[in-house]
Amino acid sequence: MNLDLPFIVTTLPVFGKAVWVTLQLGTLVILTSLAVALLNVVLLSLHKRPLSALIRGYVELARNTPLLIQLFFLYFGLPALGLSLSGFATAVIAMTFLGGGYLTEALRAGIQAVPASQLEAGRAIGLSRWQLLRYVQLPQAWLATLPALFANFIFLLKETTVASAVAVPELLYTTKNYIALYYKTYEMLAVLTLMCVLIFLPLSLALRVVERRLQHGQFGH
Repeated sequence: MNLDLPFIVTTLPVFGKAVWVTLQLGTLVILTSLAVALLNVVLLSLHKRPLSALIRGYVELARNTPLLIQLFFLYFGLPALGLSLSGFATAVIAMTFLGGGYLTEALRAGIQAVPASQLEAGRAIGLSRWQLLRYVQLPQAWLATLPALFANFIFLLKETTVASAVAVPELLYTTKNYIALYYKTYEMLAVLTLMCVLIFLPLSLALRVVERRLQHGQFGH
C-alpha cells in the first residue's frame, strides 16, 4: 500500500483547523464540566436530602446515557420545541452534561476521603460548613483526585469525535469529509491517527508525571 504523501501534505492546513476546533471544544467542555462538578459538590455539602437525591440522579443519568443519544436529543429534539442550537453549542451542552457527572463523582469521592478528624478539628476552631469545604475538604480532594480528574479531562477531549455526528468540523468530521470527497481512505486515516497521537500522547505522558509526583508527595508542599 502506497500512501499519496503529496495529497496528505495538501490536507494538513485543513486538519490544523480541525485540531483547533477539537481543542477549543475540549477545553470549553472541560471548564464547564468542572464548574458543574464544583457546584454539585457545594450543593451536596449542604446535606439537603431532596437536593442530594436530585444531584445523584443527574450523575447516574449522565454516566449511564450514551453521549450520542444526548447529542441527538438536543440537536433534533429541541427544534420541535422551538429551540434550535448550532452543532458546536449542542456538543458543548451534551458533553458538559456528561463530563459534569463524571467529575462530580470524582470530586465527591475525594471529599469523602478527607479524614473525619480534620473536620472535627475544623469545627473545634469555629470553621463554618462552607469554610470547611473551601479550606479543608476541597484542597485535599483536588490533590487526591487529580489523576482521576486529569484522566477524565483526556476522556472528554477524546469524546469530541462524537461531535462529528452534529456537523462540528473537528478531526473525525474532517476525515470523513475528505474520504467522501477524494476516496483517500488510508491517507486520511493516517493523518487522523497522527493528529490524535500528537494531541493525546503528550497528555497521557503528563498524566503519568502527575501520578508519579503524587505518589512521591511532590504536590501540595
